[in-house]
Amino acid sequence: MVENLFGISVSDPYRWLEDGNDARVRDWAAAQDGLFRAYRAGWHEKQLWASLVDQVSSFGVSEPPTVRGSVMFLAEQLRGDEQRRLLVVDAEGNRRVLVDPVEIDPSGHTGLYAWWPSREGERVAVQMEVAEQPGSDIVVLDVRTGKPVDGPLPRARNTSLAWLPGGDAFYYVSRVPDEELASGDMRLQRRVRLHRIGSPWQADAVVFGGDDAPDHYYGLTVSADGRYLAITAMVGPASHNDVYVAELIDPKAPHFVKIVDGQTVRARVLPRFLADNDLLLVTDHQAPCGRICVAHRHDTDPAAWRTLVAEDPEAPLDECLVLDDPALSRPLLLVARARHGTSTLTLHDLASGRPLTGLPLPGAGIVSSLRSNIPHGRHAWFSYCDATTPPTIYRYDATSGQMEQETGATTAGHAPEIRSHSVRYQAADGTEITLFLFTPAEEHQGPRPTILYGYGSFGMPMRPWFFPMAAAWVSAGGTYAVACVRGGGEEGQHWHDAGRGPHKHRAVSDFNDAAAWLIDTGRTTRDQLAIFGQSAGGLLVTAAATKRPDLYAAVIAEGPLCDMVRYEHFGLGCTWTEEFGTASQPEQLQWLLTYSPYHNITPGAPYPAFLLTGAVTDLQTGEAHVTKMCAALQHATSGDRPILMRREPDTAHAASPASKERALSADILAFAGKYTGLSLRKTTMSLHETAVEPH
Repeated sequence: MVENLFGISVSDPYRWLEDGNDARVRDWAAAQDGLFRAYRAGWHEKQLWASLVDQVSSFGVSEPPTVRGSVMFLAEQLRGDEQRRLLVVDAEGNRRVLVDPVEIDPSGHTGLYAWWPSREGERVAVQMEVAEQPGSDIVVLDVRTGKPVDGPLPRARNTSLAWLPGGDAFYYVSRVPDEELASGDMRLQRRVRLHRIGSPWQADAVVFGGDDAPDHYYGLTVSADGRYLAITAMVGPASHNDVYVAELIDPKAPHFVKIVDGQTVRARVLPRFLADNDLLLVTDHQAPCGRICVAHRHDTDPAAWRTLVAEDPEAPLDECLVLDDPALSRPLLLVARARHGTSTLTLHDLASGRPLTGLPLPGAGIVSSLRSNIPHGRHAWFSYCDATTPPTIYRYDATSGQMEQETGATTAGHAPEIRSHSVRYQAADGTEITLFLFTPAEEHQGPRPTILYGYGSFGMPMRPWFFPMAAAWVSAGGTYAVACVRGGGEEGQHWHDAGRGPHKHRAVSDFNDAAAWLIDTGRTTRDQLAIFGQSAGGLLVTAAATKRPDLYAAVIAEGPLCDMVRYEHFGLGCTWTEEFGTASQPEQLQWLLTYSPYHNITPGAPYPAFLLTGAVTDLQTGEAHVTKMCAALQHATSGDRPILMRREPDTAHAASPASKERALSADILAFAGKYTGLSLRKTTMSLHETAVEPH
């Protein structure tokens, strides 16, 4: 099949594979399943890799608690659990299970997706998700009894939710019912609604959103006294957003004032209400690495914003948190930044922004998910990790200045001896780019089998996080490298802008330059180098490999984007045009064709080994990218290395039962080890026991 698009002949020989319900496609996919199983049978170390992944994986509580009133809400997943369970801890420290997904669905395919406690901690809205289904209903539970008091509220996938004081009502986001939409409408079509406990969902009033915003995501924030509602609106994961504020004289019919016009400001602006109902704004407006401002809730001119914490061009802003307990001598602002890839935490005076002190961290690692108790924060919880430390929860007490590991946040497993450091390499145009390297602690001369990982989209920064797959690879004697290519957010918004839209090709060439640097410096060889990417990172690695197949021994792409001419027709692709461009515009079609992996396959080229993995039902990227790319590569390659497709039924784009996630990790590592020469049988692994805290 060849289409004429704006005078350009665009070949699409595997368009027929897009229809997963077609009998020919089912037969073809079944044959691919058989081919994959046949090759996997020859990966004799797969079970060893599975065991090693299990050893280095962490279990317990990996993210900070949500504290409302006197109740703490925790998500816990222990060894052997397929899904997380939701726990509550009362003021006396008594722990009990509030929601266990496996009790609801013993198959393990239903997961705890999100939870939003009321401000008083007496009720909690819980969202469960069945991986391969687009449902995501909301159910409201009584925290004391664990019994449902309301719901389900349907079609609330990827919602935001904000409770009103008293716990009798909340705002949330849900999709318009299918019967009200045109047949085949795949756009988001979301509305912000007000729900009152005990009322049927059909009676929920639409307070925001309409037919003129079919692809908008909405974020919701209510002031502490319940008088004001702020809504952020953006098209997909765009680099700018609108902000609306309304006084809730009538919660069912708020009158909104647009205080930020994203098209004009061209920046991200994230609002939260202060105690006096003015706004704290976290923004990259005129500050690519981020700044914190204060504004009146009806200020529509950014020139009126007062900078509270200025931009640091060497340390992009990650998060901030207000601590305003009356026991404090003054309200405080906790600010997290990333300096040269590692986190810093600083305490500021909330009124003036003046820095007061830096907080000591457990090491040169990464801080994420700052949270405080509501109302009136006194404690700050955060997650800390580094290359050898799984996510661990710490609590900072702003009244005493003490920081300690949160009790009951169990971590179990073995942490390998890993040496972590960063280097800078030069891209082809002279730009310096950061590359994180994770290697075994012992000195070793000569090149090592290496996995190079990257993402490079949506302004998402790469950091030296703890990653079980990386820990397992390094434990076995390999090197794991992470390239901070343009298109990510490692250096702020300008770094993102330099690798998106018409510049997306830069992210691809940056990645190939990282591979060339690893080879040229003797850290690895072409025959020992595998590349790995997930989702948009799968686009990065498949595009890199089709540009430079000579650089790589193996390519692993998990849930990738590959057909960039038709990506808008699959999953949520129609909401990503701000990042990649659209094939409906001739100039942007040219951008896409320069790097689209599916369209840059060369017949007769000796391609590396490929492992393309994906869910049979992928509601994010769509499953056709994997099938079409696999077929095109198998037809084109002149090499003797396999092009394989690994399909996973009953899972989703990212979230799967734990056993399936570990099995996928083992398959990826066994494949990478097979084609880079890393063997567990030849390796003496060095692991040490990580302390396990009692419950």
